[in-house]
This record gives sequence, structure tokens and C-alpha cells, in this order.
Amino acid sequence: MKSSILCLSLILAALSSNPSAAETKTVDDFRAAAAKANAVLTIPDWEQTPEAVEASMKDAIAKGNSALDQIGGQDLSKITFKSTVVALDDLTYQAGIAANKATIIKETNTNPSVRTAAENAVKAFQEWAVGIDYREDVYKAIKAFADTHPKLTGEDEKLFKETLRDYRRAGLELPQDQRKEVEQLRKELSKLGTDFDTNVVKATAPVMFAKADLDGLPESFLAAPGIKTGDDVYTVMANVTWQFITVEENAKSEATRKQLYLIHDTLAKDSNVSVLNQMLALRNKIALRLGYKSWDDYQTEIKMAKTGMNAEKYINDLVVGIQPKFDSEVAELQKLKAAETNDPNAKMMVWDWRYYSNQRNKQKYDVDKEALRAYFPFQKVLDGMFSIYQNIFGLKFEKIAAPYKWIDDLQLYLVTDAASSEPLGMFYLDMFPREGKFNHFAQFDIISGKLLPDGKYQRPTVALLCNFPPPTADKPSLLTHQDVETLFHEFGHCLHSIVTRAKYGRFAGTHVPGDFVEAPSQMLQNWVWDKKVLDTFAADYRDPSKKIPADIVKKMNDAKLANAGVFYRRQFAFASLDLALHDPHPEDMPYDCIAISNPILEKVFLPIDPSTTFVSYFGHLNGYDAGYYGYAWADAIAADLATVFEKAKDGYLDKQAGLKLRREIYEPGDSREVNISIEKFLGRKQSIEPFLKKIGVKADNKKKAPAGPSQESR
Repeated sequence: MKSSILCLSLILAALSSNPSAAETKTVDDFRAAAAKANAVLTIPDWEQTPEAVEASMKDAIAKGNSALDQIGGQDLSKITFKSTVVALDDLTYQAGIAANKATIIKETNTNPSVRTAAENAVKAFQEWAVGIDYREDVYKAIKAFADTHPKLTGEDEKLFKETLRDYRRAGLELPQDQRKEVEQLRKELSKLGTDFDTNVVKATAPVMFAKADLDGLPESFLAAPGIKTGDDVYTVMANVTWQFITVEENAKSEATRKQLYLIHDTLAKDSNVSVLNQMLALRNKIALRLGYKSWDDYQTEIKMAKTGMNAEKYINDLVVGIQPKFDSEVAELQKLKAAETNDPNAKMMVWDWRYYSNQRNKQKYDVDKEALRAYFPFQKVLDGMFSIYQNIFGLKFEKIAAPYKWIDDLQLYLVTDAASSEPLGMFYLDMFPREGKFNHFAQFDIISGKLLPDGKYQRPTVALLCNFPPPTADKPSLLTHQDVETLFHEFGHCLHSIVTRAKYGRFAGTHVPGDFVEAPSQMLQNWVWDKKVLDTFAADYRDPSKKIPADIVKKMNDAKLANAGVFYRRQFAFASLDLALHDPHPEDMPYDCIAISNPILEKVFLPIDPSTTFVSYFGHLNGYDAGYYGYAWADAIAADLATVFEKAKDGYLDKQAGLKLRREIYEPGDSREVNISIEKFLGRKQSIEPFLKKIGVKADNKKKAPAGPSQESR
């Protein structure tokens, strides 16, 4: 009996010392504070069977149609802004929640049949969403309101103007037969886009090697779950990003690196090459029907670049501007290859650059990526990042119970304003790879911020889906420094979504121009290169008192600059091929996406194997189509935004600068022109100088570099 009492007392003591184990809060604990702030917190109801997924989407579409009928059926002599433009925003917002949920289920559910049902639901939604634009009765109601020449201001005026612009871009000003054709083309395109994404996720490629083939790989990799699959058999999944990169960076055997590269860069070849060619033809046809010269002109019209030519000029100028640095870096890597292979004529190939960059980092800068993992155990990095972002943005994150978990280790957090205790929103974390799951790193909206018709504000709920190296039997998940950078970046999107104050769903959070959306998160990548920031969380997991040494951080920064030419030329190659795929193209000429893209990869970056089909697995071509240039465009803005922190009293940990970023960039979203937000945060006009400095473009090359993604360069 005594031992039972002792056990019970130990359990109670353990629970009392760990409040999260004893009394994990629920969302209900925050309802009163939300009501006080006139806000609504919502945890989604997650459908768990194929039938429920299908029924949920049917219900959402039915409700959407009913709302459309209401807009289209009203007396045109009594219409108002609220009964037309705002009502349209309301209904698309509500239906969008169902689509967002289906997308999360499609990308995360462990049941293949549920994932398939969600994929079909997404297709059904996209077809319906395209059809909204072509509801004659709704368009007539909006047009009738426009004909009253309303006097609107601020966010209301922006919503009104952009709604009319959307109708024009959908072809509502065209004759009816042409309008019908555009509608049909767009519906076909949305289905193909979902197929393209699904084929990327489904493309799996186990590659078997002997241990000798993987000479140079760290023991931690060889011991990772699922790698050793037999006697001297090691299975590497070419489609699992962290496995692919680890082998490419460390395998001494060029044959091994090339074999894995060939398989990786032909993933989804059989399914997606034809799908992409069809998508390109449809996009081109739509653009031409709508009176644009090309799809990139159509896509950039609503972005900061405004035209495809501006986007291409920006990227081409950067390609030229960074050429001397790129050439010198490749020459240095080539020397390493020549020495290692005893071949003075050795050429740097695309399967070589990661390996020799890693070797140079080790030899010249004493930076060993694998050894650095010891300083970045996943949980310590996550906690450290939380602490930093809570501090500088004036926020508080609390783990709460998730009523439904699609995986056991799913986490749900609630964000509040630290000063007022106002609840701001929630985020899910799904952080490690598994079969059938989305295979990259991204933040997904589930419920966006919006002022609801009843006057209450719906606070956002989002999800972070990542694929970090999983823990092993004897070690925690250990991140590369690049993984840490990725985490800080993606969580930046999460914060951008959650702290929004935009009135309308279409302007909330990350719903900003596509060539700006990455800027706030790209800026936060600077944090992980700063010794003062790293000291708050980077410590050897075997001896937490051992911080990351200052000389290593300096060498990491030196190595980063030394690799900037290769890193950015690769990014510019992706941007260039994306724009080239969407350039003006004769309508009667079929597309060959490989013939267009492979020569650009080779010309702008490094020699490739002609049998590869990189674009068949390049998921950005659906969603960032004619928009990948936006990463480089936003990177220039990000480098400029970072100068506010760099000049602040506490650097990247400065609360005043953090709150200013939250108020001027994150909270407004797209409720005002982003150029205004950028200049309010900077306190001046934009400059491209910080970006040129960051990528190592010297003063004598600046005349070849772009003016920068500001209003002046448009």
C-alpha cells in the first residue's frame, strides 16, 4: 500500500511540475478574452472519412451558390456596397475555408482514400470557384453598383476596384461566346494544376546503395530510420528532400551523386511532362483570349512587377550583375574537383556543386554542415525561435489541446498579444516526413482573418507543414543550419497570417502580391546568421552549456557570401526558365517544356544531363507560375527591410523594430498598397543596395544590376 501511495505522489509531483501535462489549456480557455476583443476563435472540424470530405465540400458549394443567388437576385435599384462587393467577399471567404481544409487533408492525412477524396474535393471547389466569375446575375449586380459611381475610401475602395479588375481579368467584358471559352479553359487548367501537384507528391523513388557507395556520408545519416534496409543495403529516397541533399552534399562518389541526381531530376517525368505542356498551352490560350501578349504579362499585372518584361529585365540584370562572382566561385569549385579527381580538365556539373561547396566550406572556412547539426536539436531551435518571435513582436504562444489529431505528434498553439492578452489566432505544427504527406516546407491557410458580417473579427488558424530530419533511437532530430533558416522563414509566414488586421479576407495576412509575399519571411532568415540571436538557442545537445562559437558563426557568414554567386544563379535560373515557359508563344505551336527549360538551366547555372526533366518535379510551376522571379524580387525588399533591425539598438532582437514590422507590414496585409507599407516601415524610399551587398555584387558591377523592385523601377 505504501509503495502505491509513493507512486501516486510521484505522479502528482511530476504533473504539478509540468503544467502542460496536468492542465493543457483548450481553446475554450481563451473564449472570454476573444469575446472581450470582439473576436472569434475557430478550430476547424476535420472530416475523417472520404464520404465526410465529399459531403463537406458539397455543402460548402451549395451554401456558396445560395449566397450567389441572393446577390444576383436582388433589386438592382436598391443595391449597396455591402449587398454586392462585400457579400461576394463573404461568400468566397466561407467557401475558401472548406477548400483550405480539403487541401490540408489532401496533404497530410494518413489514409490514402481520404487523401484521394480530398483531392477530388479540391478539384470540385476549383471548378466551382472559376464558375463564380461567370455568374451573369452576380456580375450585373456588381456592375449596377459600379454604375452608381460610389464614393469609397481606403480598404473599401481597394476591394471595389480589385473586384472589378477581377471580372475584367476573367473576361466578363468579352462577348459571351469568348467568355464561355475562357471559363472552360480555366476550369480545365485548375484540374490539371491539382493533377500536377498530386503527381509531385506521389512521385517516390527509393534508390539502393552499398555502404561503399555512400562513403563520406555521416554515420547519423546511415543510422537514420529506414535507411539501412538489408545487409549492406542502404535505401535513399530521392524524393525526400533532406535525404537527397545530405547525399549530394557528402557522397565522395561522383557516380553516386549523379545517379541520385538523375533520379531526383526525373521525378514525375512520366506523368507531369505532358500535364505541364497542357497547362502551358491552356495558360497561353487564356492570356491571348483576354487580350494579353503572354501568361507572364497576365500574371504580373496584379503584382509589383506589373509586366512580364519588367520581371525578365530584373532577373536578366541580376544574372549579368552576379556573373563575375559566379564565375570565380565555379572556378574555385572546379579546382577542388580537379585536385580530387586528378583530372585537370574536370568540369563542374550540376550534381557536383553541393558536394564541392560543402568541401570548400570545410577546407577553407572550417564549416562542417554535419558537425553543426549538434547545435541545432529541433525542439531547442523551435523553443528558441518561439522565444525570439514572442519577444520582438509582443506575442505569447501557448500549446493547447487539439480536439482532432491527424498524427500523434501534431501540435496546436494559440497566439495572444502579450500586452493586452487579446487572442490573435492559432497554428498547427506537422513537422516530420511520412509517406503520402506534402514533401516540402510551407505554411497553409485554413481560416484567414476577416471582419465577419456580424461585426466580429474572425482570427486566423493556419498550419505549418514541414519535413525536417526525424529523431533516431539515440538522437533527437538534428537540423542543418539551412533547416533552421527554413523554419525561421516559414514561421514568418505563419505570423504574417495570424497577426493580420485587414478587414476583408482577400487582403488578410499573406494575401499580398506574389512578388512581395516572401519578403517578410526572407528577411527573418537574417536572424539565424547572427551570433547574438544564435546564442539564445544554439547549443550542443550533448552539452547544453556549450554555445555555438563566435568564430564558427563568422566562418558560416564568410562561407555564405563565398557561395552566394552559385546559390543565387541557381535561383535566377529557376526564375528565368519559369518566365521563358510563359513568354509569348504562337497559339498553334505545341509546347515542349523540357526543350524550353533545360537549356536555360544549363546556360544560367551549370551543365545538366539532357535526359533530366527538372520541371516535371518543380512544384512551383503550379501556384508560382510566371512568379518564381518573385523570390529574387522579394529578396531585394527583404534585404532593405532588414536594415531597420541592423541599425536598431538591439539589432535583430530589437522590440521597437519588431513591433514596427508587425504594425506596418504584417497587420495591414494587402489592405493598402504594399509599397506604402514598405516605405512606412523603412521611413524612406526603397533601395536595392543592401541586396547587392548581400549577394556580393561589387560596386563596378552595380551599373549592370537592376534598379530594384520599387515604384521607380516599374
